[in-house]
Amino acid sequence: FWWGGTLLYKLREGTPPLNSPVLKLILLILMWCFEIMRTQTDIDFPELIYYCFSSALQPFPSLSQLSAALGGLSGVPELEVEALRPVNLLQERNLLPPRPLQAPEPNLSAELKKANCSPQTFRCTLTSIPQTQALLNKARLPLGLLLHPFRDLQQLPVITSNTIVRCRSCRTYINPFVSFLDQRRWKCNLCYRVNDVPDEFMYNPVTRSYGEPHKRPEVQNSTVEFIASSDYMLRPPQPAVYLFVLDVSHNAVEAGYLKHFCESLLDNLDKLPGDSRIRVGFLTFDSTIHFYNLQEGLSQPQMLVVSDIDDVFIPSHDSLMVNLKESKELVKDLLTSLPAMFSQSRETHSALGPALQAAYKLMSPTGGRVSVFQTQLPTLGAGLLQSREDPNQRSSTKGVQHLGPATDFYKKLALDCSGQQIGVDLFLLSSQYADLASLACISKYSAGSIYYYPSFHHVHNTAQLEKFQKDLERYLTRKIGFEAVMRIRCTKGLSIHTFHGNFFVRSTDLLSLANVNPDSAFAVQMSIEDSLADSSLACFQAALLYTSSKGKRRIRVHTLCLPVVNQLSDVYAGADVQAITCLLANMAIDRSISSSLSDARDALVNAVVDSLSAYKNTVSSLQQSGLIAPASLRLFPLYVLALLKQKALRTGTSTRLDERVFAMCEFKTQPLQQLMRLVHPDLYRLDTLSDQGALHLNDMVVPQLPLVHLSAERLSRDGAFLMDCGNVFYLWIGKCCNDMFIRDVLGCPNYAAMPPNMTHIPELETPLSERVRAFLDWLQDDRAFCSTLHVIKDDASAKSTFFQHLVEDRSEAASSYYEFIQHIQQQMSK
Repeated sequence: FWWGGTLLYKLREGTPPLNSPVLKLILLILMWCFEIMRTQTDIDFPELIYYCFSSALQPFPSLSQLSAALGGLSGVPELEVEALRPVNLLQERNLLPPRPLQAPEPNLSAELKKANCSPQTFRCTLTSIPQTQALLNKARLPLGLLLHPFRDLQQLPVITSNTIVRCRSCRTYINPFVSFLDQRRWKCNLCYRVNDVPDEFMYNPVTRSYGEPHKRPEVQNSTVEFIASSDYMLRPPQPAVYLFVLDVSHNAVEAGYLKHFCESLLDNLDKLPGDSRIRVGFLTFDSTIHFYNLQEGLSQPQMLVVSDIDDVFIPSHDSLMVNLKESKELVKDLLTSLPAMFSQSRETHSALGPALQAAYKLMSPTGGRVSVFQTQLPTLGAGLLQSREDPNQRSSTKGVQHLGPATDFYKKLALDCSGQQIGVDLFLLSSQYADLASLACISKYSAGSIYYYPSFHHVHNTAQLEKFQKDLERYLTRKIGFEAVMRIRCTKGLSIHTFHGNFFVRSTDLLSLANVNPDSAFAVQMSIEDSLADSSLACFQAALLYTSSKGKRRIRVHTLCLPVVNQLSDVYAGADVQAITCLLANMAIDRSISSSLSDARDALVNAVVDSLSAYKNTVSSLQQSGLIAPASLRLFPLYVLALLKQKALRTGTSTRLDERVFAMCEFKTQPLQQLMRLVHPDLYRLDTLSDQGALHLNDMVVPQLPLVHLSAERLSRDGAFLMDCGNVFYLWIGKCCNDMFIRDVLGCPNYAAMPPNMTHIPELETPLSERVRAFLDWLQDDRAFCSTLHVIKDDASAKSTFFQHLVEDRSEAASSYYEFIQHIQQQMSK
C-alpha cells in the first residue's frame, strides 16, 4: 500500500516517465504484492487499486487508518501480523516471551479498549468472536469465558441510586457499550431493544450536572457495584454467621492442627468480616457431637454432648450461635481451652456426617458459613465411608478408579445447605486416604472452598503447617458475600451451555452461591446459535447479587466487549492461549470423571492436533515441513503437555488418590493467573540481577528478569533460580553458586553453611538483598495471599519437588516437549 500510494502520487506529478524501466519494475512488484494481499485477505482487486488511488490523493494514512479503511484486514496490523506469524515449533527453541504472557488485546477502538473489563476479571478464549458456529467449528478452538467476579479490587465505583437502569427485555444492566440514540433513549448492546432513559439518570452525581446520561459512572466503567434496593431482596439481609466444625478424634489430636487453629482464630477474631450483628458458634465431634453454650452471662463455656448420632438434635437453639461482641470473652475462653480438653482423647472414630447434619440444623434459620476441619475417613453414622484406594494402582497407566463420590449423601446435604444459604468450606488435614472425592461434594455444591494438607503433622511436616497457617489467616480475614446469585448474559445469538466451578445451578443460567469469596473463579462454555453477521461487537455481562458482611445488598456487574469477525485468520490472531488452556483443563476434569482419565488426556492432545491442523489447512500458506503454529498458539502444545503432567491428569507416576482429586478441585475453582502458574510456573535466574530495564516504583528499584524455559538444561550449577508456582516460591541454589549472592541474599557465608530448610529470605541491608526482595514483592502484588518460600539446595532431597515442575524434560512416565511435538506432528499427518 505504501508503494502503491507513493507510486500513484508520483504518477500524478508526472514522475517517473511512463517508459522508465524503474516504473516497469515497480509495477511488477506492485502486481506481485497485490496478488499476495488479495489471496491472504480476501480483498478483491478493485478495492486494492481503489485504495491506492485514494491514498495518492491525500497524505499517507497511518496503520490504524489502513485497518479501518479495509474491512477485510480487521485487526491492528502490527498485533495481528505478529499473532499470525508462522512459528515452526520443531525448530524454535526460545518460545517463551521475555516476561510472563499477558492477555491479548481485543481489536477495538481506543475508546472501547479504555472502557473494557479487566482481563483479570473477565476473559474470553477468543478475543475475536467468530460470526457463525460454522466458522468457530473450522477453527477447532473452544469458545468460553473465564470469570473472577468477586476478586479484590483497589478501585470499584459504588453507585447509590433509586433507579438501577436495566433493559426492559433482557434485563441487562446499562454499561459502557450501550448506544444512546438521543438523551432520552438508549439501545441495549445484548438484545438491541430501545429503552427509555429515566429522569433520575439524566443527573450525573459525579459531575453534578444535568442532561449528560452518557457520562454517568455506570456508563463510564465496565465494572461497577450497585447498592441494591428492597426489590432485590427476598428477606432482610442476613448477618455474618460463622460456625466452626472441628474434628477432635485421636487422629486429629495426633496431627496437632487444633492448637494452631485456635491460636489463629484468637489472633484474627476482631478481623472476621461483619458488623455488630456478627454471630459465631462451635461444634466438635469424634464418635459423638459436642455443642458449646456461649450465652452472655455464663462464667465459662458449657459443653453439651449429643451421643445419638443416628437422630441428631440441637440441644439448645438460642445459646449455641451467639453474638460475637456480646460473648467475646466466652469465645476466647473456649478457644484457649479447646486443645487441652481433647489432648488425652483415645476416640478413633469420626462421625463427620452427623456433625454436618447438626451444622445444617443449627445454621438453617439464618444461613452463613460452615468451616469444617477433618483429619480422617468418616467411620460412623450417616455418610460413613470405606477406603477405596488401592496403593498398587497409584502408578497405573491404564486408568484411575474412584474419581467420583462413593455416596450421594454429601451432595444431597450440600444442596440442602445451598437452599438455606449455607456454604460449607472443607479443610482436610490427613495423613491417610480420606476419600476426598466423596467429601468434596459438601463444598462443590454449596459454593464452598476446599483446602487439603496431605501428610499434615504440626512437628514432622512444618511446610504443611506453615501453609495451613497462612491459608487460615487469609481465609478468616478475606471479604465474603452471603446469599448470592450470579447470572451471565451474552449478545443475542450466543448461548451458554456448561458451567465450571463450585455452585448449584438453580435455573438454566442462574448460579446459586450461598457464599462467594474473592479467591474463587468460574468458567463457562459457549456456542453460537444464530449468526452474528448484523453485529460488529459481542458483549458479555456477569451480574453478582450478594449480601455484604455488613448486611448491605449489592450487585457487582462486569461487562466485556469483543469484536465479531468473519475471517478465520482473525479468529486465530485473537486466540487467548492461556484462557483456552484453562477452559480445556476444566473440560478435561469433567471428562475424566464422567468417562475416564485416558479419554480426558486423549481429548487434550486432540485439541492441539485439531487446532494446528485447521490452521495449517485453512490459514497458513506455508508449504514447508515441520510443525507450524500461529504465534498466538505457539505455547499451546507446551501448555497441554504441562497439563498432562499435573497431578490431576498424569498417569504412570505414583499419585495418591486424594492428592489427584484435590488437584482436580483446584483446576475447577482457581482464577486463571493462579492456575497458569500451577500448570506452567515462571522461572527466573536470580544471581544475574541487573538494573537494566528495571521498574522504579515507590522509591524501589524492581529488576525485570527474563523468563527461563522449564528444562534442566537451562539451569546451571553456578546459578540461583526462582520458580514461581503461584502459592509457593522455590529458590534453587546451585552447588557452585557465587558466595557473594549467598552471603548478601541468604545471610550465609557460603553454600556449605546454608541450613537445609530455609523458608524465608532475611531482610539484609545489602543492595542485592533489597533488589531480590523487591522483585519477590512485585511478583506478589497481584495476589491476595502471601506465597510461601522454600530455599532448596542442589544436593537436598527436596530438589525433586523443584525438578518435577520442569515440564519440558522427560520424566519416568511422560515425554519431553520435543518428543510431544513430534507426536503431535505424527498425529496431524495421519
